[in-house]
Formats: sequence, structure tokens, C-alpha cells
Amino acid sequence: MKHIIIIALFFSLPFFALAQRPGGDRGDEIEAYKIAFLTQKLDLSPEEAKIFWPIYTSWQKQQSDLRKERQQKMISFRKITEIEELSDSEVQTLIQNDFAMRQRELNLDVIYYRKLKTSLPIKIVGKFYRAQEAFKRELLNKYRGGRPQ
Repeated sequence: MKHIIIIALFFSLPFFALAQRPGGDRGDEIEAYKIAFLTQKLDLSPEEAKIFWPIYTSWQKQQSDLRKERQQKMISFRKITEIEELSDSEVQTLIQNDFAMRQRELNLDVIYYRKLKTSLPIKIVGKFYRAQEAFKRELLNKYRGGRPQ
């Protein structure tokens, strides 16, 4: 167990460092909190941690890149004050672009699910997905000032 904590801290130190700097991004703080949460919930062996954390880190990086790309594409859409200012084909293109982006996100999730299930026991993969859902609920409660479920 001691080794697991050391390995988890090794992978999470960059996130904690970013969260501690002046003007640190709330996203960095949340990611550090998520890593600590997952470390506790998954209770990985040292061997499992060596496999899991690099996959997780790569997945998070690619998800972040997709979110940034999606945000850039949505800037022009947000600048439009009235949808009526657009042609029907422009509105359709914006909607289809959103579908395409969500499909890319889903495809990325499937790719990393396959990586996890071929590298780790399926029960650990299941614990990971359950822990992610639990983390979302906890985070919403934390920032909304609600009670834990």
C-alpha cells in the first residue's frame, strides 16, 4: 500500500504544483483532487499503478486537447447574438460540427477503454469507471455546497 501511495504521489505532484502556484487554474486543482480520489478508490498494486497512470495521463491530455478545440470552434457560435442571423445551412453545419466533436470524444473514450481492459483486470477497469462517476457527483456537491450522496 505504501508503494501505491508513493507512485500515485509521483504522478500527481505536477498537478499539485500547478494547483499551488499563484493564480493557479481551477482545472489543475480539480485534476489534482481527481487523482487523489482515484488513487484512494482504485487501490492499485504498484504493478497496476505503473500500467494505469500513464494510460490515464495520456487519455486526459487527449481529452483536454479535444476540449480546447471544441472551445475554439464554439467561440464564433457564441459571438452570434441571434440564431436568425444565420442561414439554415450555417445552423445545420454548427450542429453537425458539434455532433462530430462529441463523436470524436466518444471514439477517444472507446480507444482508452480498450487500452485499459487489455492492460488491467476488467474489475479494476470497472472500479475506475465507477470512481469517475462518484468523483463527478462529489465534485458537483463540493462546488454547489451540497451534501455528499
